[in-house]
Amino acid sequence: MKGYVYHKQLVSPQELQTLIDNLSHQSYYFLRYSHAVSGICASLPSERGEIEGQMFNATCELRWKKYKSGYEVLILSKQEYTYEGFQPVAGNWEIYEHNAYWYDQNETKFPKGFVFQGVKSDPIKQRHFQDSTTATVHFVALTINAP
Repeated sequence: MKGYVYHKQLVSPQELQTLIDNLSHQSYYFLRYSHAVSGICASLPSERGEIEGQMFNATCELRWKKYKSGYEVLILSKQEYTYEGFQPVAGNWEIYEHNAYWYDQNETKFPKGFVFQGVKSDPIKQRHFQDSTTATVHFVALTINAP
């Protein structure tokens, strides 16, 4: 399956929220704060302030990282998009989907446990974005089974 990878730097908070709103249909979220992670959530928490985050659904994964002057945003998708200012990342992207492996709730890598807030881990998969020219996997995105 053909894949699409897009990138943009210096996205404003309002532009990021508009992008999240446009892409988030039946989506899940994972937010990283300076002191904790949200776990996988079925809805975007009302308390924001994350330094990094991701939203994923059956079509794409949206990743963002906060900097002083705005956000850096990456879109990993099986669908082609044309959002203003987003540039395609060079590569002949092919997508391969695999079942996700989840750590046990008691895994020591997560001393406070890993939570699925209102989410069953079953529908979540991994989508590998491989450059078919070099056979190198550059990105691994989360995805869900299409409803």
